[in-house]
Amino acid sequence: MKKTVFLSFLLSFIFLSSFSQENQNKTNDSIAFEKTVHDYGTITQGSDGNCEFKFTNKGELPLVLSNVQTSCGCTVPEWPKAPIPSGKAGVIKVKYDTNRLGAFTKTITVNSNAKNSLVIITIKGNILAKQ
Repeated sequence: MKKTVFLSFLLSFIFLSSFSQENQNKTNDSIAFEKTVHDYGTITQGSDGNCEFKFTNKGELPLVLSNVQTSCGCTVPEWPKAPIPSGKAGVIKVKYDTNRLGAFTKTITVNSNAKNSLVIITIKGNILAKQ
């Protein structure tokens, strides 16, 4: 009797483990960015502070960006709110306030349902006063 119960338990465990692994394989593998750093270089005050970060859903399920947060109020992100289908691409648009003078490095934290659910992208540059 003990052997039968133990064998039933063991077989149930093996079955559930393999089922669980199948479901884990059907998760979003990753979000892949073309670049994670945008360097504006040296620009003048009031220049265009817009840039884009293109990414692709490398998983099997739709990719959902739950939040995109900047390190300060001088940087404003815009991201797709709708799920990105498997294999499809999306864009995060970033606008930096170029009326601030001097060198800068700002980070944007991207949260998603991908396996690499937290990705940090960066903008940097140097802003000179208008002459």
